Amino acid sequence: MVHTCVAAGCRNRRTPGTGLSFYRFPRDPERKQRWIAAVNRQGWAPNDGSRLCSTHFISGKQVKNPRSPDYVPSVFTPLSPEMKEPSPPEVPDKQEARVEAANALLFLQCQGGSGPEVPGQIESSVEGSASSFTDDDEDDDDDDDDDDDESLSDGNDETLAQTSVNFDDVLKALRRENRALRESVEKMSLSENSLRNDAEKVKFYTGLPNFFVLETVMLLLAPHMDTIRNAKLSKFQQLLLTLMRLRLDLRNQDLAYRFGVKVGTVVRTVHHVVTIMSSTLVPTAVFWPSRAELRKNLPAALRSSCPDCAVIVDCFTVPCEGPVARGNEQDAAVAGNVLNYLIGVAPQGVVTFISKGVLGDFSPRNLAESSGFLCKLLPGDVVLANRDLDITDAVAARGARFGITDCFQHDQSLTAGSPPDTIGVQAHVERVVSMVRRRYAMLTGPVERPFTTAAERTSNLSTFDKIVQVACALNNLCISAAPLE
Repeated sequence: MVHTCVAAGCRNRRTPGTGLSFYRFPRDPERKQRWIAAVNRQGWAPNDGSRLCSTHFISGKQVKNPRSPDYVPSVFTPLSPEMKEPSPPEVPDKQEARVEAANALLFLQCQGGSGPEVPGQIESSVEGSASSFTDDDEDDDDDDDDDDDESLSDGNDETLAQTSVNFDDVLKALRRENRALRESVEKMSLSENSLRNDAEKVKFYTGLPNFFVLETVMLLLAPHMDTIRNAKLSKFQQLLLTLMRLRLDLRNQDLAYRFGVKVGTVVRTVHHVVTIMSSTLVPTAVFWPSRAELRKNLPAALRSSCPDCAVIVDCFTVPCEGPVARGNEQDAAVAGNVLNYLIGVAPQGVVTFISKGVLGDFSPRNLAESSGFLCKLLPGDVVLANRDLDITDAVAARGARFGITDCFQHDQSLTAGSPPDTIGVQAHVERVVSMVRRRYAMLTGPVERPFTTAAERTSNLSTFDKIVQVACALNNLCISAAPLE
């Protein structure tokens, strides 16, 4: 069949001796439209017999590499029908196109992932792919058209066969990488699984010694957490968020970013969980032991010198962000910026009593009487405290005895150089108080104003009062300052 170029103004025909090549319009719809636009014939559309000669390509041949300028015809100046054979410079152009195709293939392989490579596979793949990019669709006749299609298909099949082994290796590598990324994300996340086998992580975020203790607290609180409606956070995440707030004194916005929730959700979660812990965990972990239990676990430092010691008391203060007053307190003189707490510690280092916070200046005697501490004492009990906390008369009214710890420090068994189980009584209680405040940094203050208001009218306890109680309860779940013998 004799082919004539369809370009406007071009009269090239397939005749012997011209050395011209004639190309069909591409089957790819997008590329075909670009060819039609390049021919620029108004209202014209190609048919199966339409051909475009090689004079309309810069290199004299079409190139199937989309990055090549000869991917679409661009030369449309009428030329003489007598055309010479392609000049030698065409060969470097073809080699350059192959190099570009090879680089594109290597880039795609790098983007797909890295896996074990079999020597020679990449080179053969590149060579096959590059040759497929530069195959010419020369049409000597209709039979040649079919042959070109078959050879192109065979070349693609050969290339796929050569790279199929690599695909399996890449898939395995991607699966390994995916598994490693999942494990890495799991370790960095604040989830139950990430803390289960990491005691140091549990201790850092919660202050508790290990995951077993954290899980025990979770089991105790879980039945009471059904009333908290929070679809975004699980029960474990709600507990963990609250413990992190107490332990590290993180800001609400920080916790909102860490758990992917709003600041309001953080505030509500902390208040709800602290209230539940105050009503369930505190009565379980902070209680006044019987006299038999006290004598059974009395440290050696007091066994001979003060066998009837029931409690060691002390006061500590927590600053507030600004002057605050209780909701029902009208007198401005009552307002203050410091909260005072009375704490009672058993001789073995367990917190057995903690008062609610009292604002401003308050005498130790009034604090002891108003907190309900004196009601815990039995006749014959011995209460130890330092000289600044003199509540002798109030204790004597309950039939108990009050002792100043300074006199005990002169005892030979309570010298500063004694072992940890024979330390001074005041140093002992101070270590317990500092341990609680060190474990839960929120107790060091300053206290934010929303935490100082009364949370419930029935209990008249502020949220921060409950936080102090919860911190003492959690501290009792850890190893005591004076381990049992």
